[in-house]
Amino acid sequence: MPYSASQQLDDDRWRSLIALRAEQPTLALETLRNRRRRPLLRDGRLFIVAADHTARGALGVPGEPFAMADRRRLLGAMLTALAHPEVDGVLVSADIAEDLAALDVLDDRLVFGTMNRGGIIGAQWELDDRMTAYSGASLAANGLDGGKVLLRIADDDHGTAPTLEACARAVDECASHGLPIMVEPLPYHHDPATGAAKLLNDEDALLRAVAIGSGLGSTSTSTWLKVPAGANPERMLSCTTLPALILGGTPGPDPEATYASWERAMEVPNVRGLVVGRALLFPADGDVAGAIDRAARIVRPR
Repeated sequence: MPYSASQQLDDDRWRSLIALRAEQPTLALETLRNRRRRPLLRDGRLFIVAADHTARGALGVPGEPFAMADRRRLLGAMLTALAHPEVDGVLVSADIAEDLAALDVLDDRLVFGTMNRGGIIGAQWELDDRMTAYSGASLAANGLDGGKVLLRIADDDHGTAPTLEACARAVDECASHGLPIMVEPLPYHHDPATGAAKLLNDEDALLRAVAIGSGLGSTSTSTWLKVPAGANPERMLSCTTLPALILGGTPGPDPEATYASWERAMEVPNVRGLVVGRALLFPADGDVAGAIDRAARIVRPR
């Protein structure tokens, strides 16, 4: 049976959050720093819910171009996710981390902070993805459990080179603070018709991107990979021994096919779990609790 989760933000709780942000602006950060902590791995698996999209201007899901721009709705979905006992933590930007801390839902949860959000979706410089969110030092100082970088690799875009360099520095910074970092390597190209940056749906290109992401920095001791399930996850991850987490991506038209792809990927030895956001927080049927529970059963089959 699905878990019980009636966690929507009522008017009083929402208004209290708004008032706290104006009248006691440092309290949320203090709560984040002082929350009850937990180890990274308890049973060798991780289920992380992602909500770092808005910090680079990614606001929509299919059919709703501004769904994530509704902060109250987004936080309500996150509260529903965090009510599930098998959700290990969140991947968020600083504003959302502090909102959740202010709502007092992060005790015994992992908090990963997103680092490079400068590649604004749709911008001409989108693939020159600067570090505009957390740094390795601020992750450590603010009591977070790890970081994450997005590494989009496009042979036809000069912005890839500075992004590679910036992500390599982030890997070294997190390692120096003893913090894990998720590296999300994805092959991209520019659509010949529109010029827009697009994910390159090519198995060889994905394998190459994973190999590049695995080798970033002067040590890989803190590196975790965050990768799509892909058509052939065994081959994609054959180039590395690093632990990997499967990302969810944009919600697709067939949720059952998406769940099946995650289940296949979980069979690969170095896959340790899921990092999923929009597909679970904004499912097509609106049943956030059901989507979270379904994903939890993929990470930890019952």
